[in-house]
Amino acid sequence: MVAQQEQMSFQVGKRKRIALVAHDNKKPELLEWVKRNRQQLLQHELYGTGTTGKLVEQELGTTVIKYKSGPLGGDQQLGAKKADQMIDILIFMIDPLTAQPHDVDVKALQRIAVVWNIPMAWDLATADFILTSPYMKDTYTREVPSFSTYLNRTIP
Repeated sequence: MVAQQEQMSFQVGKRKRIALVAHDNKKPELLEWVKRNRQQLLQHELYGTGTTGKLVEQELGTTVIKYKSGPLGGDQQLGAKKADQMIDILIFMIDPLTAQPHDVDVKALQRIAVVWNIPMAWDLATADFILTSPYMKDTYTREVPSFSTYLNRTIP
């Protein structure tokens, strides 16, 4: 018999808090996507790491809340914001063909998004699907398993 897990619920408002990040080789691709989705993105609160945030800010002519460069701690800053329920969506254009010195930080960012059930895109197709989802125009309730239940479980 499987015990039912307790759930925590988090309300995501109509105005989403979207983190936009890109590895160096993917910055032009992200900026082209941002330009193409300008009107939609301007309806939301935008966050970014270092250079990516600055470039998105210039492209859109709007304020982007910026953190440190990814390798200098920006990925971890975004992870902390996700854990504090301050980021609703992560769009991170990763470069799968180039080794990244901060790969462990990127993996931690991915892990924390999964733990907190936060939608994330690692490529343009997924970013397009997220941005065009009906949930982008309405509120949404994210369900997350209770960590107290998880931490107190017995392992066979």
